[in-house]
Amino acid sequence: MQTKRKMASRANEQMDEKNRIGKSELILRAAAKVFAQFGYFNAKVSDVARAAGIADGTVYLYFKNKDDLLTSIFSWAMGEFLNRARTELVNLGDAREKLRRFASLHFSLLEQERDIAIVFQIELRQSTKFMEEFSTTYLAEYLQMLREIIEEGQKSGIFRKGINSKLMAKLLFGMLDEMATNWVLSHGNHSLTATAEPVLDIFFNGVTASHA
Repeated sequence: MQTKRKMASRANEQMDEKNRIGKSELILRAAAKVFAQFGYFNAKVSDVARAAGIADGTVYLYFKNKDDLLTSIFSWAMGEFLNRARTELVNLGDAREKLRRFASLHFSLLEQERDIAIVFQIELRQSTKFMEEFSTTYLAEYLQMLREIIEEGQKSGIFRKGINSKLMAKLLFGMLDEMATNWVLSHGNHSLTATAEPVLDIFFNGVTASHA
């Protein structure tokens, strides 16, 4: 009898956790939509609650304030991206193919989630607190993943060994980030994912003609 009670209690706890995660994501998606539409500074927590279809006070059960919502959107979305990247890259053997897949995934997820893309490329950059924490959060993990792929390519002889892998990782991120910002500001009038290959071509081959 006691064992059944423990099992029932554990099942209830798991259900509560699923409901908590589901409500949290609902609020974050609503916040991304509101921030993208009205801008972070003009948006109110009550706007987020209305978009999520919940009471204002419910938001505060999951997030401290509007700033916490903004940084949590970044943490949640980056966590999703990194988990998917790890899963999809594990079976790719060539470092170049890994970088191609990484860049394509970066762009495709932003293209699929335009509200989050606007928050990432525009609204987050206006938060002083976020910018202070930017390099110590998931971005550091993002750059480390790039660096490991580049170093893998250096060891296999695909990439030049004399180039600093940390610098290369930051350069590639800068290229991807700038293209994503351009896509957002152009109101998505072209395919962001389609630009991944041209970006990687320049990254791999540079701009010098082979005969020069």
